[in-house]
Amino acid sequence: MIDLTQKERFIRSLQGKTVDKVPVCSVTQTGTVELMKATGAHWPQAHYDPQKMADLAIAGNEIAGLEAVRHPFCVTVIAQALGCTIMEGTFESQPHQEGIPCTRKEDVKEISIPSDLLERERISTVLKATDIIKKRVSDDIPVIAGMVGPAAIAFQLAGAMNYLMWLIDEPEAIKDLLEVGTEVCIEYSNALFEYGVDAVNISDSESGPDLIAPQMFESFMLPEYRRIDKKTNGMKILHICGDATEIIEPMANSGFEGLSIEEKVDVRFAREIIGDRACLIGNVSPSATLLYKSPENVKIEAKQCIEDGVDILAPGCGIAPHTPLENLKAFVAARDEYYLEKGIL
Repeated sequence: MIDLTQKERFIRSLQGKTVDKVPVCSVTQTGTVELMKATGAHWPQAHYDPQKMADLAIAGNEIAGLEAVRHPFCVTVIAQALGCTIMEGTFESQPHQEGIPCTRKEDVKEISIPSDLLERERISTVLKATDIIKKRVSDDIPVIAGMVGPAAIAFQLAGAMNYLMWLIDEPEAIKDLLEVGTEVCIEYSNALFEYGVDAVNISDSESGPDLIAPQMFESFMLPEYRRIDKKTNGMKILHICGDATEIIEPMANSGFEGLSIEEKVDVRFAREIIGDRACLIGNVSPSATLLYKSPENVKIEAKQCIEDGVDILAPGCGIAPHTPLENLKAFVAARDEYYLEKGIL
């Protein structure tokens, strides 16, 4: 096969088609301190300013070598649009939520999707940044936009305690919140596709076994993912943090083209379960390896991920802000070294 462009390689991988080599990118957070310094696009401004958001996102591709541009950099975008109070964060920390709108189950009925959802801060910021990115980068580079999923939205609206208690005691309240979250994801995703993104990554770790039973995943969450799949107009990736081993099978039945797993999930096991139903993405440890280990150790783990069967080589979760740039470059270089060592390139 002739060499593919980065975008062709990425799209074909999500479609389950043959590629010349696996793509190497991040479908999760990519902002690092070194990239901020190199571009002048620092947090917290890069969370709120479309130009700075675009500058920092593009740096992941142009400076670190990741084969995609991925934005934004935090998980509070939708929460803020739905009325949650968000503290803007610092140079080294992301925005975080203060308080919850649903302190009682009766509050759930007051939650609705704003008619001006796409104009709300910071959804409008992400859309404007997408427009800037698409105008600046080559059409040969894939663009990935991230958002949280229905379970995470329910968690943000109700808080951890209510979310976990209501799943058991007030399931209808949780279903109402999930429905709102699903509709928001659909509207927001379709807007991003209209702006030209190639895939959306929906991170929904609050639906994983670290928080809820696998049976709840199938009864509460899976129907929402299937609805997102049916009503959106582009390619989707489902990312769940933690040990998602017990829910790999239903994840593969979500209809999403890509499944992103953390390092706690055995790649060979996931590969066997998923088969050809979805593109497997992961799962080099962003903290234990990319953040703290040497470039050579990064390469060892990355090559093992390819050997074990990932379709897209990626960090298992968001890249830590203090991750060394040399480790990100080693992560990318490992992919080509793997194929050279196998005599394929």
